[in-house]
Amino acid sequence: MIAKTEEDFNGLKEIGKICGAIRDELVQSTKPGVTTKELDELAGEMFEKAGAQSAPKGEYDFPGYTCISINEEVAHGIPGDRVIEEGDLVNIDVSGSKNGYFADTGISFVIGQGELILQKICDVAKEAFDAGLEKAKPGAKKSALGKAVHNVAKQHGLTVIKNLTGHGVGRSIHEAPSHIFNFHSRWDDEILKDGMVIAFEPFISTLEEEVYQSDDGWTFLTDESCVAQYEHTIILTKDGPIITTL
Repeated sequence: MIAKTEEDFNGLKEIGKICGAIRDELVQSTKPGVTTKELDELAGEMFEKAGAQSAPKGEYDFPGYTCISINEEVAHGIPGDRVIEEGDLVNIDVSGSKNGYFADTGISFVIGQGELILQKICDVAKEAFDAGLEKAKPGAKKSALGKAVHNVAKQHGLTVIKNLTGHGVGRSIHEAPSHIFNFHSRWDDEILKDGMVIAFEPFISTLEEEVYQSDDGWTFLTDESCVAQYEHTIILTKDGPIITTL
């Protein structure tokens, strides 16, 4: 969407704050011994208390309020009986709506003492996000964000997932622009507009550049790579980007 009115900005900021708070609470509650279902139920309680709705459940009938992915699961992991263990790579992805406005946010992190490479990809995902954010301004080419992400990954001897992308958000959970690549594509020369609302989400990988869907019809997996994501919802403005999900 293109945010134009004070109502738009306030509505986007409100749901962004809610989703960010749920994300942070789930990260704090993710400890060895807890199940992904227990974390998801906490998210459901927080959505209800805030008068907001889970986007995956409400829009796609996803079997959970949030997507919680562990280790080989890159995205869209279904909450269930899986128990979090020391050293796990965990991704919490929270998206929701309130009063017709949507937000989407996610973060990957390591539980306790894990392999050094796991912390590295989490740190690089954040660094790649920050590099792309510098390019996120009205009048810039959308492809500049992906170029910045891929450059950061390569500087660290890593790569990106090419078949998971950022997207437009605001009045629905997925809308135009349909994709924001994590790499540079010469033909992808759409110009970013003032007020445009996007979910920007670099995926940094140790090796593989594509994920595949599991038999459950939801979860995206890799065979032999570790992947970390960092995502926020952003309103692009002439005065600089507004991150609604901090």
